[in-house]
Amino acid sequence: MQFGETVKGFNIPVLNEREIRAAAGILFLGVFISLMLIIFKESFIFLKYNITIFLIDFLIRVFISPKYAPSLIIGRLIVSRQNPEYVGAPQKKVAWIIGVILASIMFILMVLLNTYSFISGIICLICLIFLFFESAFGICLGCMVYGWINKDKAQYCPGEVCDIKARHDIQKTSWIQIGILITFIAIVILMTFMFKDQLSTIPQDLWQKFK
Repeated sequence: MQFGETVKGFNIPVLNEREIRAAAGILFLGVFISLMLIIFKESFIFLKYNITIFLIDFLIRVFISPKYAPSLIIGRLIVSRQNPEYVGAPQKKVAWIIGVILASIMFILMVLLNTYSFISGIICLICLIFLFFESAFGICLGCMVYGWINKDKAQYCPGEVCDIKARHDIQKTSWIQIGILITFIAIVILMTFMFKDQLSTIPQDLWQKFK
């Protein structure tokens, strides 16, 4: 089956970046909640379910068709009222093959062998970073691999990042803005030292406090 969809005006199969970002956000939430349960409850059950779901979803994307992947179907339903943002399918396929490899390793280590190690921790972190960048910024880190292994230039990248162009004035960052950002970070770091004891105190029930 064709990977991606044929749309008039595009010379290669394309996908809708909006539904991809929505699906990435859904998967990110699942992995993030799983890690929180491990950290605070020492429970791996939710992560094992998520790994299995993640692997099945990406296998469908790569080996059958993205249009039948459950997370992308949900993403399509969520953003159905938004105008589509078309992106090239070839680079997304490379990114999702990486996802299949990572998910397969996690499935073997955690679901089949029922083990955990720094390897599974690193893979989880990589998946979180990939999903977060996709959902929050529209940046496909896995797609960058396409340019390394393929002599043809990627087409129809999100935000037209594949095309070399000058930044608009609204996109430029001044030294004043950089200075404000550095000052803000310094203030946050300073606060962690100055108010550490106060901020680490366990909150009291509001109504009990004033009784």
